[in-house]
Amino acid sequence: MLVVDDGSTDDSRARLAPYGDRVELVFTGHGGQAAALNAGLARARGDAVMFLDADDVLRPDAAALVAAALSANPAAVRVQFRMEVIDARGAPTGAVKPAPHLAPPSGDLRREQLAFPFDLAWMSYSAGGFRRAALERILPIPEREFAECPDWYLVHLAPLLGEVVSLPDVAAAYRVHGANRYERAAGELDLDHVRRSVAYAAATAGALQGLAAELGLARPRGPILSVADLANRLVSLKLEPALHPVPGDRAARLALDGVRAARRRFDSPWQLKLLYAGWFGLAAAAPRPLARALAGLLLPERRPWAAPLLRPLHARGRRAPAPGRLRSG
Repeated sequence: MLVVDDGSTDDSRARLAPYGDRVELVFTGHGGQAAALNAGLARARGDAVMFLDADDVLRPDAAALVAAALSANPAAVRVQFRMEVIDARGAPTGAVKPAPHLAPPSGDLRREQLAFPFDLAWMSYSAGGFRRAALERILPIPEREFAECPDWYLVHLAPLLGEVVSLPDVAAAYRVHGANRYERAAGELDLDHVRRSVAYAAATAGALQGLAAELGLARPRGPILSVADLANRLVSLKLEPALHPVPGDRAARLALDGVRAARRRFDSPWQLKLLYAGWFGLAAAAPRPLARALAGLLLPERRPWAAPLLRPLHARGRRAPAPGRLRSG
């Protein structure tokens, strides 16, 4: 087991010292999350790699689940499972990630990843594991683009290298407290979070296209179009245009691309595509107060009242997509 301390300024190193004979300790400067992962991955020796953020918890059977799934499917490069949400003291809140009505995708997902990668119910890297040989193909993680959110890079690029296995098991816990972003983003619309998601999506889309070209994979003509990303961009532009991170964006163009992205969702029933298209039309034309209200309509995992409206549509689709979510990253 490797423990990477990325320049902690508290007593973390003193707390880690007694475990020095049981784990390999790696101390780095304060280079960010991507740099810390790169440092750890450079020393990893096992056939499978699992990550765990300091706030999260793995259940005792998590590693066995990952090892068994990778052994059973030689084509698999990633295994993911569900996470329960716990509070700062470790008590379960009753919530599960992703929401129970959303089915994380499994199988050969290269087509989906090159068409609408940010619309699938992906779990963070703490919720599962990777085949190390696949990770070596895409390392190192670009530290400038993914400094504080390297799971965007790993979670989205790995499926281009092999299959994904999504298990129904809840094998980890995600801790919610005042110092992390999930609680703020789940409780109310956080436009800083939205803008970060836009930036990470742009960096990830570029990395996906580059890897696809190296692998000789066919992909749809034109740019990657995800309902989630285009919804984020439209919300950002409508609500805080002065801070919007994409200078050339226009509401009408984003709405048109949003409709195109909805039509591209070959995993979704026509009713859900129509809902997406209608949302883009309304959001683009709406005054700011109504646009703010509309911003939550495509987020059933953070707006429980919306889940019953969308569940029947998801149940009829080939896979249950995560509709236009503002990704927690």
